[in-house]
Amino acid sequence: MKTKVFYFAEFLAFIVLFFILDLASINGKIFPFAFPMLFALAWANQKVWLLAPAYIISGLCTSFTATNAICLVVTVFALALPYYIHVMCKKRMKKWELFSYCIIGQVATISFQILNNLSIYIIILNIVIGLLFLYCAISIFEPLLLRGTAFKFSNFELICAGVILVAFASGLNNFNIQNFSFFKLFASFVILIFINISSIKLSMIVASLFGLGSLLASNNPVYFVPIILWCLFAGAFTTKQKIFSAIGMIIAESISGFYFKLYYTFGIIEMLPVIISCFAFVIIPSKWFKELAVLFNTSNQRLAVKNLINRNREILYRRLDNLSEVFFEMNSVFKKLIKSQMSPEQVKEMLYNEIKNSICKNCPEQKHCHRTFSNDTKKVFEDLITIALEKNRITLLDIPSYLSSRCGKANMLISEINTLTSQYKNYSQLVGNVDTSKLLISDQLSGVAGLMKELAGEVKPVLSFDNGKENKIIDELAFNNIACVDAVVYDKDARTMIASLIVRDEDIAKTRLQGVVSKVCGNKMAISETYPSSKAGLTTVNLKTAPRFDCIFGVASQNKSGSSQSGDCHSIERLDGDKFMFAICDGMGSGQEAREKSETAIGLVENFYKAGFDNEIILSSVNKLLNLEKDEMFSTIDICVVDLKSGIADFVKMGATSSFIRKEDGCQIVESGALPIGVLQDASPLINKIVLSEKDFIIISSDGINDAFGSDKDYKDFILTIKTTNPQEFAEEILEKALANNNGYAVDDMTCLVVKIM
Repeated sequence: MKTKVFYFAEFLAFIVLFFILDLASINGKIFPFAFPMLFALAWANQKVWLLAPAYIISGLCTSFTATNAICLVVTVFALALPYYIHVMCKKRMKKWELFSYCIIGQVATISFQILNNLSIYIIILNIVIGLLFLYCAISIFEPLLLRGTAFKFSNFELICAGVILVAFASGLNNFNIQNFSFFKLFASFVILIFINISSIKLSMIVASLFGLGSLLASNNPVYFVPIILWCLFAGAFTTKQKIFSAIGMIIAESISGFYFKLYYTFGIIEMLPVIISCFAFVIIPSKWFKELAVLFNTSNQRLAVKNLINRNREILYRRLDNLSEVFFEMNSVFKKLIKSQMSPEQVKEMLYNEIKNSICKNCPEQKHCHRTFSNDTKKVFEDLITIALEKNRITLLDIPSYLSSRCGKANMLISEINTLTSQYKNYSQLVGNVDTSKLLISDQLSGVAGLMKELAGEVKPVLSFDNGKENKIIDELAFNNIACVDAVVYDKDARTMIASLIVRDEDIAKTRLQGVVSKVCGNKMAISETYPSSKAGLTTVNLKTAPRFDCIFGVASQNKSGSSQSGDCHSIERLDGDKFMFAICDGMGSGQEAREKSETAIGLVENFYKAGFDNEIILSSVNKLLNLEKDEMFSTIDICVVDLKSGIADFVKMGATSSFIRKEDGCQIVESGALPIGVLQDASPLINKIVLSEKDFIIISSDGINDAFGSDKDYKDFILTIKTTNPQEFAEEILEKALANNNGYAVDDMTCLVVKIM
């Protein structure tokens, strides 16, 4: 029942709207407003089965003739037929198609106008102005339906709304019953609303538009001065109590009619429309106007939200900064928990005393051995302990003849030394692993603390929002047929500007989007991410200042001949802050075991880099983790991190081969260094920083390729002969040459990664 009532009310509203626009004219000769409104409402997803009869009924009310009926039916048919064809085909109608159907709908009207000898200029003006009005109507209805009344109109949308208001005012000017003016009724009510929801400046503009509509219809400026007086008096009496604005308007109308005599005739009937509108304005609850206040408020209504964002950033900064101090303190505590290892001399002394107490304690020759020949005995015992620690055990052959000849417990001595040294080595390894774990945790705590400190630094600056750019972006995008619901523009830092837009799903792929934002922001802007908005059909698009450089890459690889799996792994990851990480990890040997080792190492490196840790902490932590396995399987790590903003590359190597940078005027070698990862607990990576230029090629490869060239010089000389500018072809040429150098046989796993800087 409620649905039927709603549709009936909507149907009546359409009849009234079309009736008023049917009356709207320019100088009483050109009537270009009703038919484009029909097509605009259909575009705005209004029910065509309601629009069509409403349009015909309203048109017949203004002119009940057979000719007019034919024109109305043809116009409706030109809309309804293609509309339902598009619906059945599930194909969205394009704007140019809508405009074409609108022109076709006027064929009958144009034909009858020509038969009646109407001026060709008036016929052309009627079509041209109608199409312009259609564009304005679409431009205002589309954003309203898309985003509702949650955001204010852009400047362009306000202009379109003004055009519709002028047309509506023109129609109302021609709609009077006796001396009762529906124009004055509607105009006074709207002006009262604007006085209370917006600025006096915008209210004066609205009042002027009503006056322009009246002038357009009748060539008579009779309403211009009274409307301006309404606006001035109502604005002067504006308070929290709406009744005072209404009283001010009634006073202005009385002065216009009785004192200045601005109307041809004036009495209670002529004044009644203003009185009725003032009464209606007073009794309508103020909360009904709040959404309209958002639409037309030209002040910065989002200032409180933006201040709240900066306040939350300040709170987040303090919390992150305090948390970083906590983790730094925990790092200090964990380092103090690490036990210092005994020196070799201390170990020998400890084991010597233990053996002396266990083997020699009840021996009748104890005093002779440990008093008379104490120094010699101690030296022999320490030498035996040293041999046992190095070789894992001693035998009777390791005992000097003079000791074995006089010691009756030689076999017991050998057994005890082997047992004690074995126990000590197991204990030492256990303690070392525990200390390594503590050191690893300490490094992670330090890394987390540094990361939090860095994040705190990022959120510390107050965001400076640019309202002017935000409004201009919305206007420019609307002009380019891209509906932007909202825009936020701010400077992240001295080199980076961020623009966050909410647009329709179908507008994301439009190239004009980036162009418009770049033009308004004065920077080359690039889309950094897109994600669905909270409202269906809308997507949030984040753009930021494009980095100075970009890069493309290519990879070529070959398993070791006879091996089913490669021990090489590579990684290409885009990191935060406009950085790219390129890495090759070469597991010792080839096959499944080497593959698993290199995948573990490269996976750890990837995740650490994505989390934001710095180079040294990453490699130190990964090295300690892999060192705990004690499986004698090592991996080389070759990493290049390119900062696209600054053009600086960090080359990080642990046991990796040399890398190369092919420039326009030569080739630079980035030398290898450091031990492979997992060999020593405290191994440090070799790090080189190199400034890159446009058109540089970075070449990273595993030892299977480097060894195939024999020397870095031979590899470099071949790189200089490569002519291609495609990094994929570049990598493939290197791999082909490396295989050719070994007669087509892959002695080891081969991987080559080439990056081109643009």
